[in-house]
Amino acid sequence: MKIAIYSCHEFEKKYLKAENMDGHELIFIAETLNRTTIDRANGCEVVSIFSSDKTDKEILKKLNQIGVELIATRSAGTDHIDLKAADEFDMKIANVPEYSPHAIAEHCIALSLALYRKLKPSFNRIGKYNFSLEGHVGREIHTKTVGICGTGDIGEVLVNLFHGFGAKVLLFDEKKNPNLTDKDWAKYVKKETILGECDIISLNLPLNEDTKGFISDNELKAMKDTAILINTGRGGLVNTEEVYNALRNRKLAGFGMDVYENEKGIFYKDLSDSTSKDDLLISLIEMDNVVVTAHQTFLTDTALSNMMRTTLDTIREFDKNENIENLVSSK
Repeated sequence: MKIAIYSCHEFEKKYLKAENMDGHELIFIAETLNRTTIDRANGCEVVSIFSSDKTDKEILKKLNQIGVELIATRSAGTDHIDLKAADEFDMKIANVPEYSPHAIAEHCIALSLALYRKLKPSFNRIGKYNFSLEGHVGREIHTKTVGICGTGDIGEVLVNLFHGFGAKVLLFDEKKNPNLTDKDWAKYVKKETILGECDIISLNLPLNEDTKGFISDNELKAMKDTAILINTGRGGLVNTEEVYNALRNRKLAGFGMDVYENEKGIFYKDLSDSTSKDDLLISLIEMDNVVVTAHQTFLTDTALSNMMRTTLDTIREFDKNENIENLVSSK
């Protein structure tokens, strides 16, 4: 069976090949799925996409017309896919609900430590052969209050990691995780409590109508001036311009971001020679108290192996007309 794999990075290929036990013909396409590249899926019953592939109703209609029946996204999130349109065209959509919660949770810790220990300005200073320590006094996670917003598999791992540092942990999620409700060192609280009491707030929520703009101007005003914000969920969870304004006005002490609401067309590309750059993103990158990574929390050997194994397992289930375990829909 021919499978078109869009937005395929070089680092993904060896993992895809290793998991292709059934000998499918894998068509590696570096470009995103769009109106000019869609014809490369001709003759394919299955296409695999990435979070950078905006799969709207028009794209889905065209895929349906050329005979594509299954879209397997190599991501947990599905906010880049018009699920209602997929249901309308009777197309199957499958995701990778979990590839390595440890990879994402550890990245949250890395961003927190980078901000707390002022590693970015320290690296920049040392790069100039300046070893002065002035202005680089940091903080410790130990005894701080950390708020985890989103307590699914990733949030659960992160809760335990922060507890290991000796932090007090507060939790927020509409759906409580039963593995966390009996902890005497972590408790579920209202969003307002997270905002008002926490020194570190980590966003590990999915993006949907209820969570879009989860942190905006009002929430930022309710947070401590000394707090830092970590977003590894989805860019749309925060209003980035308002976060920038809070940082500039010293109403927020730091921001660690692995996702950006305007990242499509930017992240995953080498734009170092581009003459057209995102002004807001540039402004954030230039700040010492902001650490930006390029949507790479998933980028570990373990996570990539699991991601491609799940993707190929889904395709195998489809090919053999078996029940597809990781189907998603708008319903």
